[in-house]
Amino acid sequence: MTSERTPLSSPLEEIAPSYDFVVVGSGYGGGVTASRMARCGQSVCVLERGREFAPGDFPARFPDMKNELYIHGKKHSMGSETALFDFCHGKDMHVLTGTGLGGGSLVNAAVALRPDPRVFEKAQWPDEILQGDELDEGFARASHMLRPIQDDKADSYIKYKALEKGAQATGGEMVKSPVVISFKDQTNPAGVEQAGCTLCGDCCSGCNVGAKNTVDLTYLADAHKNGAQIFTKTKVIHIEKTDTGWRVFYHGFDKKGRPLDELHEVEAQNVVLAAGTLGSTAILLRSKERGLAMSVRIGEEFTANGDIIAFGYDADIPINAIGVGHPAKVDIEPVGASVSGHIDYKDADVLENQLMVEEGVMPSALGPLMPVMFIPGGRLAGALKALVRGVYNGPLSRTQTYFAVSHDSADGKIRLEKQKIVIDWPGASEQPVYKKVDDMLTKISGAIGGRYIKNPLAESMMGNTHATAHPLGGCTMGAEAGSGVVNHKCQLFSGEGDSVHEGLYVVDGSIMPSSLGANPLMTITALAERAMLLLARDKGWTLEV
Repeated sequence: MTSERTPLSSPLEEIAPSYDFVVVGSGYGGGVTASRMARCGQSVCVLERGREFAPGDFPARFPDMKNELYIHGKKHSMGSETALFDFCHGKDMHVLTGTGLGGGSLVNAAVALRPDPRVFEKAQWPDEILQGDELDEGFARASHMLRPIQDDKADSYIKYKALEKGAQATGGEMVKSPVVISFKDQTNPAGVEQAGCTLCGDCCSGCNVGAKNTVDLTYLADAHKNGAQIFTKTKVIHIEKTDTGWRVFYHGFDKKGRPLDELHEVEAQNVVLAAGTLGSTAILLRSKERGLAMSVRIGEEFTANGDIIAFGYDADIPINAIGVGHPAKVDIEPVGASVSGHIDYKDADVLENQLMVEEGVMPSALGPLMPVMFIPGGRLAGALKALVRGVYNGPLSRTQTYFAVSHDSADGKIRLEKQKIVIDWPGASEQPVYKKVDDMLTKISGAIGGRYIKNPLAESMMGNTHATAHPLGGCTMGAEAGSGVVNHKCQLFSGEGDSVHEGLYVVDGSIMPSSLGANPLMTITALAERAMLLLARDKGWTLEV
């Protein structure tokens, strides 16, 4: 089966003057919104900053990967804003996210975990979240569309067995991870034909097989089928209130991904911001500068979701944790999905003590970079051996990649300085949770005879600044404007008490008022499904899925 498909996006010249809903962003929150509102018979427009990718378009070689990176910070920027990877370089925190039609789903590890129920019992979360059955319904609808599944063959992969040794040494429970990947040829609930996973390991650089159940292949395909119009290479700058609804200001990009100066506008009865934690927060901050009233909490409670990406370098056993790509670059044993299993460390008494350690895979396109990554810190000899032998032999073939997820304090703040995104979080890297994770990963690495390496780029490109691929918060949920930016229905507070702006919503990872202790894709999707269920109910619309 091939996964070729007709493009979902239309030329920007075809955009209409107004819509019932303008959805900004096309990740999990934006995809759910577009699909569900189109199914309600509403006219829907989706605006996405990045490009549309089809299977086969994703970077397969290092030069391709290098060209798909946009780096920006307080004082500099490099690359195209329409590149696949967005790296926000900061003093206190770095953030890596995906850009393109489908948002972060294009480049995440596809791990679909529901958080511990105690997460939603935290004081930061509105009480309504746990009232009624809407949250459970949200997770059920998300599962129906994204189809999380455990790989039956997971425990046969070398990287899984290696991490299992760490679980046995540290008292954790080794679990096959549920992932949103199709392991066999099938037609998905949106009617899209998907090819089965080839176990190449390149999930985090974009699936060139079409097996990953990304938002473009699921929710956005469903939205398009139900009449939604989708536009790419379109960046929303700010929004403003009108007498009849909302006005959205945006600009396009030229063929080289350079922003065009001219601002355009589109009218909407409803606007849903789903541009991700940094994107949605920045749009609201720019809109606030132009007079839009909102909570003073805008930008607060930023969390890195307790993330750590690290390595167990040069173990005593093979690991096989570097992707081979599609078509495969080398003939070795199946790598498996980017994550096939994880160690679960539970704590029945203290939620914040829980953490998960996943076995990860570095995409094949990053293979040539890996020897250079490990040159600092006295590992030059091993790196040079890898350059000579290739990354599929030598010490890097015996290196385990760890994706750890835990609970942090969510004390960061997003702000704009000269229209540049800045994340303030002094001491973020010194939080006690990261010392705990470091200690655990040291023990896990020792169990396979490896050396724990935290962030091999620390001594070269990134300094000792912490990095996350799961940024959350900034437009957080709360009971009223004094405790959050949006209410439990994802409606934006208008700045006083629990009053809201009619027709203005935020539906993405930015609404999380705390870390989740789990990969966030299922929670973002479930909360988006819940918000659309409540919106349709309030409007008296029929929403059949």
